[in-house]
Amino acid sequence: MTLQQLKYVIEVANQGSINEAAKRLFISQPSLSNAIRDLEEEMQIVIFERSNKGISVSKEGAEFLSYARQVVEQAELLESRYLNAKPSPQHFSVSTQHYAFAVNAFVSLVQEYGQDEYEFALRETKTYEIIEDVKSLRSEIGIIYLNEFNEKVINKLLKEANLQFNSLFTAKPHIFISIRNPLAKQASVTTQQLQQYPYLSFDQGEYNSFHFSEEILSTITHRKSIRVNDRATLFNLLIGLSGYTVSTGVLSADLNGNEIIAVPLESEESMNVGWISHRNISLSKLGLVYIEALKQAVLS
Repeated sequence: MTLQQLKYVIEVANQGSINEAAKRLFISQPSLSNAIRDLEEEMQIVIFERSNKGISVSKEGAEFLSYARQVVEQAELLESRYLNAKPSPQHFSVSTQHYAFAVNAFVSLVQEYGQDEYEFALRETKTYEIIEDVKSLRSEIGIIYLNEFNEKVINKLLKEANLQFNSLFTAKPHIFISIRNPLAKQASVTTQQLQQYPYLSFDQGEYNSFHFSEEILSTITHRKSIRVNDRATLFNLLIGLSGYTVSTGVLSADLNGNEIIAVPLESEESMNVGWISHRNISLSKLGLVYIEALKQAVLS
């Protein structure tokens, strides 16, 4: 086992593809595949499971990668201390549902801990893909919510992937609407009052089940419904069409301006918003910092 081999498997896990990792490492795909296979044979484990759809990190591979990252980080610290070597770029990735506080926390992380060189990733994506990203170590942390309706299905997926859910906060449902929407002046709204307005939700693609919806009360039928893929489009439609969506009520004026407001939705439901990670893998330093930034972003 060599330090170079450890760097190879880390890069493959980061990219989720041997071909893409080979390009970034400036080596041929066969050379990279052989190096990984040699390491797996030496360690007598399967780090990456291979299929027609590509590769994924195995359960024992996830544990191996956690140790590999620690070894590589310590080696870089030694080089920096005794060889005056330039520190390697920092790596960190998070996958999240479409929450402004997740972006605010990411901004805080980069501002405080970004070196001259870093490679961070923030993926606002679909619920099922968030779980897959953390399972495969494409992201260290994922941000989702649980409630009474979806928790049985989501917890089953987390258990199968050896992931754990950590609660950040519990929120009552709110609607996000334009300040020019006729409902904006109300202290709270009912689902009946919303029927004449377009309902906006995030498309979940192949896994467009109610259980994977980002919006609580997803089983309610709507006379007017529009699905979108990104937060900017959704907010534009909130304004342009006097539409609404259902979320936590946590907004960011810094990111979204003052055009969108949150109004409480009268409901007995609640959302337990939290972060997921591998059960048996300790968070990196940047991961721990990001979690603290999340907590501050929610409170601010």
